[in-house]
Amino acid sequence: MKLSREWLSEFVDIKASAREYAERMTMTGSKVEGTEELGAEITNVVAGRVTALERHENSDHLWVCLVDVGGETPVQIVTGAQNVSVGAMVPVALHKSTLPGGVKIEKGKLRGVRSEGMLCSLGELGLAAADYPYADPDGIFIMRETCRPGQDIREVLGLNDSVVDFEITNNRPDCLSVRGLARESAVAFRTSLRLPEPVVKGCGDGDVITNYLDVDIENPLLCPRYTARFVKNVRIAPSPEWMRRRLRACGVRPINNIVDITNYVMLEYGQPMHSFDYSCIHGSRIIVRNALPGERMATLDGSLRELSPEMLVIADETRAIGLAGVMGGENSEITESTKAVVFESANFNGTSIRKTALALGMRTDASSRFEKGLDPLGTLPAVQRACELVELLGAGEVVDGVIDVIASDSEPTRLPLEPDKINRLLGTSIPKDYMVGLLRELGFAFKGDMMTVPSWRGDVAHYSDVAEEVARFYGYDAIEATVFRGAAAEGGLTEKQRAERETSALCRAMGFSEILTYSFIGQADNDKVNMPAGHPLRRGAVIQNPLGEDSSVMRTTMLPSMMECLGRNYSYRNRDVKLFELSKVYLPEEGGLPLEKKVLALGMYGKDADFYALKGFVEAILSHLRIKDAVYEACKDEYAYHPGRCARLMRGGKALGLLGELHPAVCGNYGIASAVCAAELDFDALFEARGREAAYAPLPRFPAVLRDLAVVCDESVTVGSLAECIRAAARGSGILEDAAFFDVYRGLPVPPGRKSVAFSLRFRSDEKSLSDEDIKPVMAAILSELEASLGAVIR
Repeated sequence: MKLSREWLSEFVDIKASAREYAERMTMTGSKVEGTEELGAEITNVVAGRVTALERHENSDHLWVCLVDVGGETPVQIVTGAQNVSVGAMVPVALHKSTLPGGVKIEKGKLRGVRSEGMLCSLGELGLAAADYPYADPDGIFIMRETCRPGQDIREVLGLNDSVVDFEITNNRPDCLSVRGLARESAVAFRTSLRLPEPVVKGCGDGDVITNYLDVDIENPLLCPRYTARFVKNVRIAPSPEWMRRRLRACGVRPINNIVDITNYVMLEYGQPMHSFDYSCIHGSRIIVRNALPGERMATLDGSLRELSPEMLVIADETRAIGLAGVMGGENSEITESTKAVVFESANFNGTSIRKTALALGMRTDASSRFEKGLDPLGTLPAVQRACELVELLGAGEVVDGVIDVIASDSEPTRLPLEPDKINRLLGTSIPKDYMVGLLRELGFAFKGDMMTVPSWRGDVAHYSDVAEEVARFYGYDAIEATVFRGAAAEGGLTEKQRAERETSALCRAMGFSEILTYSFIGQADNDKVNMPAGHPLRRGAVIQNPLGEDSSVMRTTMLPSMMECLGRNYSYRNRDVKLFELSKVYLPEEGGLPLEKKVLALGMYGKDADFYALKGFVEAILSHLRIKDAVYEACKDEYAYHPGRCARLMRGGKALGLLGELHPAVCGNYGIASAVCAAELDFDALFEARGREAAYAPLPRFPAVLRDLAVVCDESVTVGSLAECIRAAARGSGILEDAAFFDVYRGLPVPPGRKSVAFSLRFRSDEKSLSDEDIKPVMAAILSELEASLGAVIR
């Protein structure tokens, strides 16, 4: 809803700046989206009177003008316009002036003759022919407005207005009007409000509306009230400048006086209206009914509409002449030849109007108001205001009498005022008298402790709604912060949330950049990572209304999203890229919703990007989470990974993730010509496997004993399995602190098909200094277990 501050000043006096007004209104619940100064782009443009005019000496179409702009001497301006004459008042852009669109005007010469500015047309001032119908749209704007030479053109043309754009919520249709916002503004700024009642004199010749019209409502559920008035001897003409200016400020294009009156009343009262050409109403009768099966009607936009019986129409005795609450019919349009007009001001069911507008794809200003649920009592004041404007503009003669059909009525909402209950809810101690005074200003009526809710406030039906009214004008910022009653208010992150944030911080510290990708992909993305056709992960949850094929399923693996980002960075010639994402995958579950799992994905290419570097990053994450005894198992059957450079991260027989170098074919699918390493770690499993919080431990009191152990084993035996076997054999002794791999050797004297693997073993006791006698049985147990389990013998 766009609100003209100049129009607002008719009802309430507010001296606040645009910013102060916007902030105050937003704090009281009427959110301001933005403000606009209409003539902000126009500077140094004034009104001028042409005092002399002569032909340009070097041109047959240019004129040299002397223009009085309020200075000591006239300014000389060269123009090519042919509609300029001596005595004409024109807009003059002086030296170093600006116009809409960033146009700058400076003095210069045109064909050798000095020109100290420019005479402006409508378009150059950002105006249209509808704003000033009398003006020549192709020539200089010859103004008829009362003004003096040198007066700022923004004052002359009303371009010094400020427009406030409100975001009105669906429960406050009363604020979709100037009067409604004026009421809110008056209470917000604690100032008086002027809401005059319209006064209609009538033609006074004894003629009454019932001589011309009858109204029937066939569906009272969809049309609770229909109000009409009749105007004869209509004179179609442009609206006065003040009305056109206000309509333009609110974003409505002026058309003619009768149509503009209905739009003006809609903006002022929030009640949509329509005007019918009386000569087009067959049978002098208006019938509010449902559309007939197969009925068709051409609306004012020139489109032929196919109607259905659920839609409400305004009809005469033979046909539909308007689509109720949405748009009028082309067959009853106001034209230049219109001599009599019927003003319609009705109340329609909001749900019905919304369904009709949606079905026909023609949401209008009227339908957008009706669908929010308007005040049935607003129809009569609106039509009275329209007739008052008709008399004010001299647009016709208003026939006495009103047709006001109330098909269904409703009782006003009455609620008790409960100050103590409201204060308990708000955590305040606001006096009762303050509440009563505030609510009276908002239109609530009181009888004892009972209050009657104004008819335009259909959103107030409970004491909590009353509390909201009190709170928003008392000031949310004035309410002191209090602790929740009944329980201690404890906020903060959960342990898992802290682990997620700490892990993300660790990844960033290791040089990884965080990415955030969509959770939906396409089956083509699964193809690019070489996922087999029948793979279980292809059975992802299908989105019912996808944006496209490339976003039609929920992802079951993070790999396509990671590779898409790596591929894009590679195409941008970014070198040495490391990315990570901590997000969800959606694994298929039989007969239900997908299983949502949090996954930490790592991806890297460039310098030092190999399996061992990635493994080091993964081990840093495990160390941060205090996860011990994790082992790496080589795997060769993962579809996206290099068969000889891939491992599964395991702990206690449970998989924690997968890491390795991606298959060259997968890299090629994303246009990457270098090796790419990636890891997909099950963060939920990592969190479950985390160790206890780190606790202080004193430095050892006794020295460590180091032993190097080299064993010969088959090529198929992994270093990880050897290390796990060593730890298991020594676990019972409690003195083996660490078994660190440091060398592998192939060649003589080691037989072909076998290798020598060396470990550094560190022994320590918390009770004494260890001797060889303490270590020998442990070493023997280790060698025995290695030979028995893995066929490894001491070298």
